[in-house]
Amino acid sequence: MRDANRTAIRGCLAGLALVLLAVLAGCAQPASAPATTAAAVATGREPITASDEPETRKRARIRIELASGYFEQGQTTVALDEIKLALSADPTYAPAYTLRGLVYARLNEIPLAEDSFKRAQQLSPRDPDVLHHYGLFACQLGRYPQAIELFQQALASPVYGSQAKTLMAKGICEVRAAQFPEAEGSLARSYELDPGNPITAYNLAALQFRRGENAKAQFVIRRLNNTDLANAETLWLGIKVEQRMGNTEAMGQLAQQLERRYPESREWASYQRRAFDE
Repeated sequence: MRDANRTAIRGCLAGLALVLLAVLAGCAQPASAPATTAAAVATGREPITASDEPETRKRARIRIELASGYFEQGQTTVALDEIKLALSADPTYAPAYTLRGLVYARLNEIPLAEDSFKRAQQLSPRDPDVLHHYGLFACQLGRYPQAIELFQQALASPVYGSQAKTLMAKGICEVRAAQFPEAEGSLARSYELDPGNPITAYNLAALQFRRGENAKAQFVIRRLNNTDLANAETLWLGIKVEQRMGNTEAMGQLAQQLERRYPESREWASYQRRAFDE
């Protein structure tokens, strides 16, 4: 299981650019299938448990669990079929609309995705899972104020268990909106909550480097590059940080790793050109 998780994280980290929110959408978990305690508390309802779950809701939940698995495997058509069956069983099940929004967003069916997220929010207006995914969608469309507000609403839930994930998404969206001090605050808080997340670490260090906070960037990127999740991009960022700080020995060690592990990479080509400011 650990190896599988590491493989998944490497896949999410590979090709990551500072503001590439599409990676976040691809790595984000689909809408949770059962009615969560967080959502129930946020809407003022008791959580639905096995003893009182209506049969129609149970059928919808099981269908969405199946649909989530198909979505993760890239089988969007099959996922949509399962979502349709779920909504036939229970047309008021908000996670079904959230997942449908994610599927349509992946298919670039923007109006259909928008309608799905809006419906999910209407049904469960303070559900942090709905708000998080709708925020990702809005940010990808460049609707930054709306996205950041949706993230803020998700983070306001007192029982939300995925604060680090939403703070990461909010921080990257704030970078896209050129709100750099706010972005650093969001990413730093996400990093505090989940220092092992390589996407957060890379984006935080890249932003700190961009803002000239070299010692902070060095601390974060060194920690990441000392794990087996380091890749060509993280090594290249580490090289640029050490070069700016005049640490030629550390820079050389990172360059040796970059050449040995990624000799055909764009980052190694940039190093050979000494293109530290690109």
